[in-house]
Amino acid sequence: MLPFVARRVAALALVLLAVSVLVFAILRLIPGDPAALIAGVDARPEEVERLRVVLGLDQPAYVQYGRYLGRVITGDLGRSLRSQEPVASDLAIRFEASLLLASVSLAIALAVGLPAGVTAAVWRGTTWDSAMTTVSVLGASMPTFWLGLILIGFFSVRLGWLPTSGYGSAEYVVLPALTLAAFSVASIARTARSCMLDALGYDYVRTARAKGLREGVVVGKHALKNALIPLVAVVGLQFGYLIGASAVTETVFTWPGVGLLLVDAIKHRDLPVIQGAVLLVAASFALVNLLVDLLYATLDPRIRLT
Repeated sequence: MLPFVARRVAALALVLLAVSVLVFAILRLIPGDPAALIAGVDARPEEVERLRVVLGLDQPAYVQYGRYLGRVITGDLGRSLRSQEPVASDLAIRFEASLLLASVSLAIALAVGLPAGVTAAVWRGTTWDSAMTTVSVLGASMPTFWLGLILIGFFSVRLGWLPTSGYGSAEYVVLPALTLAAFSVASIARTARSCMLDALGYDYVRTARAKGLREGVVVGKHALKNALIPLVAVVGLQFGYLIGASAVTETVFTWPGVGLLLVDAIKHRDLPVIQGAVLLVAASFALVNLLVDLLYATLDPRIRLT
């Protein structure tokens, strides 16, 4: 098990290094001077140049990246060019909100998608199976921003049940979580149906039925237990997706998470915040993948032995 863990941790470090290089390079290819943007349109050329020196933007790209990587290793993500606040502190506060939203969304996706997929597999070829497949396709193809606006218009504007945006009590998380969970519900339902169909075709399920066991026992105790093993990887990936792909949802509902912070930073070309936010999202996704790999290897010894 230890060699397996060591390989996964080494791969995680390489992924984060590659992400940091890629983001750093892409941001430097965008036209415009961050120093001029911060100084304002009325700033004199010498003031802009002085600011570039203070920010280290006058140095070659490889020198800037070396300094940046050295700070990141020590946990220093720099300071925001706009607010001059430490990026790490802002991200820590925003990540808590994003993590809450992703957790509630995943809970909704599991509560809806898993039973829907399992029952569709058990009742294969029925009207329920066709309805679940249709709803899954709609959920996977529906634009997030459109669904969010529809939910706001109906539940907030028309019925007045829930707030349109903001962050606070439990009622504020309902609409953003439903919006963000739509794609994951569809993905989990389709995967659960596929895994359950495979499990129901195995010999041990036919043997259980031949022994005269009730259908509920056959499905719940024998088939479902083994069908959930490959579903673990999908659920883990969905959680990483929910953390990383929440920018649109957070913007629609003004949810103060990492996604909204990243969108604002891109608007104002706040390079340290952009780099820190992307690196945090990448690290979260990679860490979730690592945990899923470890859990999957624990559940299925064949994975860690290959």
